[in-house]
Amino acid sequence: MSISSTVRTVAYTTGGAAPQLLDVYRPQSTPVPSPAVLLWHGMGPDMRSEVAPLAEETAAHGLTVFVPDWRSDAPDGGRAHLTASLRYVRENAAGFGADPERLVVAGWSAGAGAAIGTALRPDLMDGWLPKAVVGIAGLYWRPARSTGSVPLEDLGGFDGRRVPVTLIHGTGDTEVECRHSRDFLGALDEREWPASLHETETDHAGVIMTAYDADLGRCVPTADADALRAGRATARLIAEAASA
Repeated sequence: MSISSTVRTVAYTTGGAAPQLLDVYRPQSTPVPSPAVLLWHGMGPDMRSEVAPLAEETAAHGLTVFVPDWRSDAPDGGRAHLTASLRYVRENAAGFGADPERLVVAGWSAGAGAAIGTALRPDLMDGWLPKAVVGIAGLYWRPARSTGSVPLEDLGGFDGRRVPVTLIHGTGDTEVECRHSRDFLGALDEREWPASLHETETDHAGVIMTAYDADLGRCVPTADADALRAGRATARLIAEAASA
């Protein structure tokens, strides 16, 4: 879709730690208020640029997309950064023309489990739950970086509003195999949870519209047709979750 977005960078505070940066993507033509998306990057400290292509593509669907840095190398694994960024978006979304009551939390790789965790732990934000969550190329049998607890275990004991879950995974992903999302979908289906899995023919980086650069040790924007197609599908699915 690729409609140019305005990008505004702000700082959010983490309660004692140094402030972190957060980018806000919003096309000028987006109606007010728009649905909001909080998009968390994966492993690695302060890697918000890795999901920038996906953020811009998602915003082009008429959404306001918030992309914070967070540090997976922090003593708590990034939990304070993740929860602080969520709190910041909830409290400040309206100031950017977004509706905090229509907030979708999405994440890629290590950010995927963090995003899913927000739907399973209402105590994380004093009973608040997002409108929907999107897990992109994630693992769900390890502790989520946002909660410190395991999504699969939280699922078993959950008794509350069931937030719709969208899972997205590349069938060619060798970093985090697609079976992990399939297994998690099976666990959701067993509990009759509103959930879906969308598989695409790409790898771990392509699903967010990037390619891994071994020299830089990070994912970078790419012109590869398969990655562009896969990333656009990811953006569309996030938009659908926000608009449902």
